[in-house]
Amino acid sequence: MKMITNMERLKNTLTTNGLKPTYQRLKILEYLETHVDAHPTVEAIYEALVKKIPTMSMTTVYNTLNTFIAKNLASAVTITGTELRYDCVTTPHHHFLCQRCNKIYDVEIKCPIIDRNYVDGHQIDEIHGYLKGICKQCLAKERAKK
Repeated sequence: MKMITNMERLKNTLTTNGLKPTYQRLKILEYLETHVDAHPTVEAIYEALVKKIPTMSMTTVYNTLNTFIAKNLASAVTITGTELRYDCVTTPHHHFLCQRCNKIYDVEIKCPIIDRNYVDGHQIDEIHGYLKGICKQCLAKERAKK
């Protein structure tokens, strides 16, 4: 039985979604999947990949991410209010922003409307749940200082 490599899996993901598996798309998708906890910005993705792909432009990253969003391969996270972050987890879930370290965490909480298509007669197309506070790592650091 042949083992499928990660690149073959990513290539299949792109072609299954009607996208040509260009090298840049493959690397951007790979970056999103390997940095799922980071919820990276366009700039972070670009800075990481331009070292390996010097011909890559910021526009390519933007356009690729917009295409991924349109094909439901990624979602945009706007929790900070000042920047757009990207997430390759496209199933409905909430996000927590630590207001000390600015890290964004995926939060699995029971949401009463997550599996509903309508609320009060309104059709739901997207659900975004954002929580803000201080993460447990920052709280532990604060307690250790006292």
